[in-house]
Amino acid sequence: VQLQASGGGLVQAGESLRLSCAASGINFRLYDMGWYRQAPGKQRELVASITGGSRTNYADSVKGRFTISRDNAKNTVYLHMNSLKPEDTAVYYCNAHPAGGTGAYWGQGTLVTVSS
Repeated sequence: VQLQASGGGLVQAGESLRLSCAASGINFRLYDMGWYRQAPGKQRELVASITGGSRTNYADSVKGRFTISRDNAKNTVYLHMNSLKPEDTAVYYCNAHPAGGTGAYWGQGTLVTVSS
């Protein structure tokens, strides 16, 4: 199983980025997908998640600014991040969790840095 995250970078406050996570080795449609982030000195936290049926959930801190989506034909999940803030700076990790099952897979993380 591989989760390959990409799209991170350095942006200024107010700008946008799109993260992508390409999955292989799993039946993608049967997995709930999520984006987590971990800032320096802080615990990893859930940013957004999406079920196989595209039901979404967001952390309060990103509601209205971030959008999670998935393309089951491409085995890829996206995180569209708008109006970025310095406090969004973190390593963003992709997560795959089998719907109704146990266990999870993690990607390698992609760094997002937002300057003020």
